Amino acid sequence: MSTNPRTGSLRSAQPRATALAFVVAIAGVAAACDQKEPLPPYKQRLHRGKSSGFDAADASAAAGPSPAAVLDRVRALLQPLPAQVDNPANPITDAKRDLGRTLYFDTRLSKNQDLSCNSCHVLASYGIDVREVDGKRARTSGGHDGQTGARNSPTVYNAALALSQFWDGRAADVEAQAGMPILNPVEMAMPDEASVVRVLKSIPGYRERFEAAFPGEADPITYANMTRAIGAFERKLMTPSRFDAFLKGDLAALEPKELEGLQLFVDVGCTQCHNGPGLGGAQFQKLGSVKPWPDLTDEGRGAITGNAIDRFVFRVPLLRNVAQTGPWLHDGSIAELSTMVDKMAEHQAARGQLTPAENGAIVAFLGSLTGELPAADIAAPELPPGGPDTPKADPSR
Repeated sequence: MSTNPRTGSLRSAQPRATALAFVVAIAGVAAACDQKEPLPPYKQRLHRGKSSGFDAADASAAAGPSPAAVLDRVRALLQPLPAQVDNPANPITDAKRDLGRTLYFDTRLSKNQDLSCNSCHVLASYGIDVREVDGKRARTSGGHDGQTGARNSPTVYNAALALSQFWDGRAADVEAQAGMPILNPVEMAMPDEASVVRVLKSIPGYRERFEAAFPGEADPITYANMTRAIGAFERKLMTPSRFDAFLKGDLAALEPKELEGLQLFVDVGCTQCHNGPGLGGAQFQKLGSVKPWPDLTDEGRGAITGNAIDRFVFRVPLLRNVAQTGPWLHDGSIAELSTMVDKMAEHQAARGQLTPAENGAIVAFLGSLTGELPAADIAAPELPPGGPDTPKADPSR
């Protein structure tokens, strides 16, 4: 209340208070109108870097997706690598792995004694062929007498996770795969299993090693036991990475761009084929399933089964260490990982083409799949010396 200067009577202050409240309200509305509306996600990406005055919504968008939310989303699709992939028909023992590692590096398993498993699947280089032709990594592997194969060598690391081996899946497991290149006339070119066994039996140091790996067998040096030993060695060639730490709950393991790429990897539909602990290897897919792949001549699995439905079908590759295992595709025809990502989105995913930013994020995520190589397995072992009956190198075809 206040006093009227003319009458000396009291008057109410309510009208003045009401007016003041109205002014304050108008000012509040004006201030609210001046505030920026939160941008939708796709505009937030465009907005970044255009203004130095981010509000809370912008700052949250710039920070990228929530690690916890992304982890919760992918847990059912992608799993951490196991320590090893067991085969009940071929139990892993230290003695068997030691033998398998020695055999993996032994060039005497090739006709000219110049090629080993490690020649085309170099353990120190992520398990692939790193030969160069004209200054670039070769598309396909070299073999006996300078011959070259028609397909790119897949990495041996984590390969035991796959449902089958080779691009066309013609080997059931790593044990079956181990014996095939040795007898392939383009690769290691040994004439037959008996010739390989004859070489192994001529090397005195192998007798003791085979006996330790296959105790109780009267004649342990066999072709089948050779492949079992190499298979046992390969079944523990696992390469865990930061991505495994993330899957196990370390929310800080991935960088923001990698996390964004992982989210896009799921959004685009990559996990329909690239899933599980290997991010692939668990199914066959037609190359060009959404949009025909240009100039495709390799019939893939169709050449194995003879079925028309299998033409241009290949085993889905594992994406572990994919940033290190170029060139890419079954024929090694793709030289850049970013190009491979674009082509997969265009030809294999219903989503279609990616933006450059999306491509970069997915490539960044794929880089997080580069794992730690097992140092103890990489070092070349000391091979047992040959004996007087060990055959000599044969360069002939």
